[in-house]
Amino acid sequence: MKKVLVIGGGGREHAIVDALSHSPQVGKIYCAPGNAGIAQLADCVDIKDDDVNALKSFALAHDIDLTVVGPEVALSVGVVDEFRNAGLKIFGHTMSAARIESSKEFAKELMMRHGIPTASYRSFSDYEEALKYVHSNTFPMVLKYDGLAAGKGVVIASTIDEAEQALKDMLLDKSFGKGSVVIEEYLEGPEFSFMCFVNDREVLPMPLAQDHKRVFDEDKGPNTGGMGAYTGLDFISLKDRDYAFHEIMCKAAMAMADEGLPLTGVLYGGLMKTQNGIKVIEFNARFGDPETEVVLPLIKTDIFKIFSFDFSECEWNNTYSLGVVMASKGYPTEYKKGFEIDGIDEVSIKSYHMGTKIGDDGKIVTAGGRVLMLVACGDDLQNIRKQVYSELNKIRCSNLFFRSDIAKQYKS
Repeated sequence: MKKVLVIGGGGREHAIVDALSHSPQVGKIYCAPGNAGIAQLADCVDIKDDDVNALKSFALAHDIDLTVVGPEVALSVGVVDEFRNAGLKIFGHTMSAARIESSKEFAKELMMRHGIPTASYRSFSDYEEALKYVHSNTFPMVLKYDGLAAGKGVVIASTIDEAEQALKDMLLDKSFGKGSVVIEEYLEGPEFSFMCFVNDREVLPMPLAQDHKRVFDEDKGPNTGGMGAYTGLDFISLKDRDYAFHEIMCKAAMAMADEGLPLTGVLYGGLMKTQNGIKVIEFNARFGDPETEVVLPLIKTDIFKIFSFDFSECEWNNTYSLGVVMASKGYPTEYKKGFEIDGIDEVSIKSYHMGTKIGDDGKIVTAGGRVLMLVACGDDLQNIRKQVYSELNKIRCSNLFFRSDIAKQYKS
């Protein structure tokens, strides 16, 4: 039986661990650092997801057969490179290949070189030059920090004041660190997420999903890491999906391979269906979160085989899935931690822990902005939507909130 290490400690990693726990090949799962929910399926190891040397030492000492990388930060500091240099098997991209996410400018240049449809853009590292550019253009416009920002480094500016504040945050105050800003044309249309398993030039598609980024109902308030997601998108036709797969996802994988930066993990396409066709909003170099929590429960194939780069088959259940995130009050800005959570064991559907830990008294407490995600699967999206919202009422915590309209716009 195989021993597997999963790097990370959020809902995405809980979904990965859950999928691995159903593999007949896997006998032991470790997770670094894990969380209170993951601890029910795996041995949690107190190692941070960016502590490459400690992770490598653990994998070597425990004869780990395969490591699966969850978060982008681990990829960006070269955990895959270090593991492979040590002769360890690992699912994830090298540090250079992960630039497709860690540098917005690199990704845009790649798309321009290889004819992958995306918004027009300019890149700036100088505040005054960027300011002059925004003053000479029309609104709305999109400003993106050129680096990792945990899903929060994007501002859709409707006014010059909003654009100036975003530039100040990104270039003067360096809110996300030192870096440049990519300013893009504003595109309109519904967004969706397309994740694929990639091994060099082999590309396996996963079911499409739609994430809900805004913190409040009716897509109001600031962007978050994601407040809920679902699969089974009524606005994407088979023709749309085929185009997105062949002309965007496969073409991106081939482009990276052609440039000597082969992808060996998950490629996430944040896409938009515009009046002028499907275009790329962003690429990520790993599983999306919260999309993973609604996509992976649908897999029929042994996921250990996929993570071992055996792409000979990959079957999915032809059903719907939907999940709603419970977050700490105040998220995505300031929030408090340490609030006790009751009722999780009463929930009859999947409950993925995103930001939890075991408190001093042995009770599960909040430990992050996004805390839990309840997920259901079934043949009718509206029925599972009702099921999820009914189950949410079983969770008792004084400091959690959730959106009430995830997938409400779906036309059954």
